Amino acid sequence: MQLNDKSSLSGYDRINVIVGKNGSGKSTLLRRMDESLSDGRACVRYITPERGGVLIYDGSIATNQEQDSGWITGVRRQNRFDQFRQSSVMEFRNLETLVLRSIEKNHDIRASEFTFDSEVARINEVLDRVKLIRSGGSGFDLIHKETGERANARELSSGESELISLSIEILYFSYLCKQEKYKGQENWLLLDEPDVHLHPDLQHRLMSLLVNAIRGADCKVAIATHSSTILASLLDNAQDLRVGFKDLVANNNLVFRRADDVLKSILPMFGAHPLSNVFNKQPPLILEGEDDERIWQAAVRRSQGRIRVFPCVAGDIQSMNAYEVAASQLIASIYDDARAFSLRDRDEQPYEIANIGPVIRARLNCRAAENLLVTDDTLAEFDTNWETLRAGLEKWIADSPDHPRYQAAVAFRASKWDRQNFSLKDLRMVIVGITGSTKPWEVAVGQSIARLNEGRYKGPDSLQEYLGPKIIDGLRLLG
Repeated sequence: MQLNDKSSLSGYDRINVIVGKNGSGKSTLLRRMDESLSDGRACVRYITPERGGVLIYDGSIATNQEQDSGWITGVRRQNRFDQFRQSSVMEFRNLETLVLRSIEKNHDIRASEFTFDSEVARINEVLDRVKLIRSGGSGFDLIHKETGERANARELSSGESELISLSIEILYFSYLCKQEKYKGQENWLLLDEPDVHLHPDLQHRLMSLLVNAIRGADCKVAIATHSSTILASLLDNAQDLRVGFKDLVANNNLVFRRADDVLKSILPMFGAHPLSNVFNKQPPLILEGEDDERIWQAAVRRSQGRIRVFPCVAGDIQSMNAYEVAASQLIASIYDDARAFSLRDRDEQPYEIANIGPVIRARLNCRAAENLLVTDDTLAEFDTNWETLRAGLEKWIADSPDHPRYQAAVAFRASKWDRQNFSLKDLRMVIVGITGSTKPWEVAVGQSIARLNEGRYKGPDSLQEYLGPKIIDGLRLLG
């Protein structure tokens, strides 16, 4: 899509989310879309980011619109519209007209139990404390759900007013797009920061209403937001979601990407962190596999709040880079001065690895997570030490020539018991068995990580050495 200011959009689909921090140009982009698309043939509705007013009927709104059919479109292109909620009350009356006309024209709907009250009920489903009932005059009254008493629109919370107003706008747009003159057109609903004033639960309900409302309508939606809750909700509900990351750097070409499995997997750790300062207290830690996840979950539990990370499993080494890139894009688009971490096995790679934007990447300073099992720190968690374990391995080799892991143990001995670099994946259960402990090895490693600040062990075979300085310093494991 080419816009009037020579910028362009590509890769978009039915539901499109533009993610970016304040000042990145999200609102400007939506207004450019509005101006470029508003040729009279399509239905294009721009919802301003700062929506003021009260949910009462205001005759001046209707008068202004009657005198100038483009009045409402013009004032909504501003960043702030102080009578937005009054205009939504007018749209409620227009919505009622459209719904009744659609019932009149469609025999199947007429034969069903569907009425305009069915649409009012959809709005009420997203509300907690109050509900709408149809009335004369303004079109609806507000009553308290528990008591049935009338509610004063001027006394509603900002969240309640916002939710009612936006729900009306979404439903009205969906019915406009079903009108004959708009069928087959490039109809767009441009929602600017619908998360304002809304608790995350209410954001989720609003997005569910949106997805259901536009089903069957010829339309597309663009949502500008820095709310990870909005994005997470749409990932759960929308099958045709695209995401565009708008950064602070002037970029005339915004490319939307498909909401793939990587984005769906890493988003829960962002959905729980709507504020940067909260996010920084528990940054994501992207890991290769479930063994690594269990290690760090144990470390977090045993540290009693000193170690605070949010483990996220990529599944395998091939997926790590995709997770890191996606996390980098989300952080840069939503948070200020935030960061995430990733930790992978070193395998046969060098220890050094470059960061990706705000994602601090590190490798273990040993071959793999299993090598952490034989550090001095972790062996102490099993109430043993290396000398005792080595003697036990020698005895096990002598006693177990027919065991499937025999050759791996012999190879370990042939490496001169290279605890740091030998692949111990096939020997981890043998080692735990020799210690006589029933404690899972991942739990023991996690518990020893949690105790690093005690400074019990140092030297070439310490946990501190095997983890490596980058992750030690980044997560302040010694502090």
